[in-house]
Amino acid sequence: MPAQSLGYTVFRDKRRIASGSLADAAIAFQQAMLTDPNASVIIFDNLTGDTRDVDVRGTAADIRARYPAPVSAPAVTPEAEASNDTPKGRGRPKLGVVAREVTLLPRHWDWLASQRGGASVVLRKLVDEARRANLERDLLRRAQERAYSFMSTMAGDLPQFEEASRSLFAQDFNALEARIADWPENVRTHLMRLTSTDDLADAAT
Repeated sequence: MPAQSLGYTVFRDKRRIASGSLADAAIAFQQAMLTDPNASVIIFDNLTGDTRDVDVRGTAADIRARYPAPVSAPAVTPEAEASNDTPKGRGRPKLGVVAREVTLLPRHWDWLASQRGGASVVLRKLVDEARRANLERDLLRRAQERAYSFMSTMAGDLPQFEEASRSLFAQDFNALEARIADWPENVRTHLMRLTSTDDLADAAT
């Protein structure tokens, strides 16, 4: 299942002016640019730390229609997973299940064929087990990457940027906070929020 959206944050110069859905961010972006066309206004994706371009033509209603709230995919129960491996007649596939090619050696197929539930169910269970085993490490890496993406855009010209970057990837968050103590408050607080894995863990479930 794709990771859930964690919303967006809008900065005008070094000050945070809005957070919310992509539509909320786009409307805040539009209003800020109307107030001062020369302002530096940037939308950040809270999931990745990357910047996001938006089309802000028209009214607020136009923007909301252009960027509707995402619809969550329905949950797939174990019973539904098993039923997906049973041959069926023509018709629509189960929602939430994506068919792609998998290439394995003959011994792998032989082992899968001996397992209960069919190859697809077993493979999904193996992937889920691997995800759980590596979850903490993967979440930390993603938090570091999104924090660095944000700080590269917003703080690349600020003092001790290189030292702060090294502290981030060394997971020395006390040193990171000390390095960025003189940065603008909104930049500091948003950066430290992005170093946390709590919201990433919630989005991954």
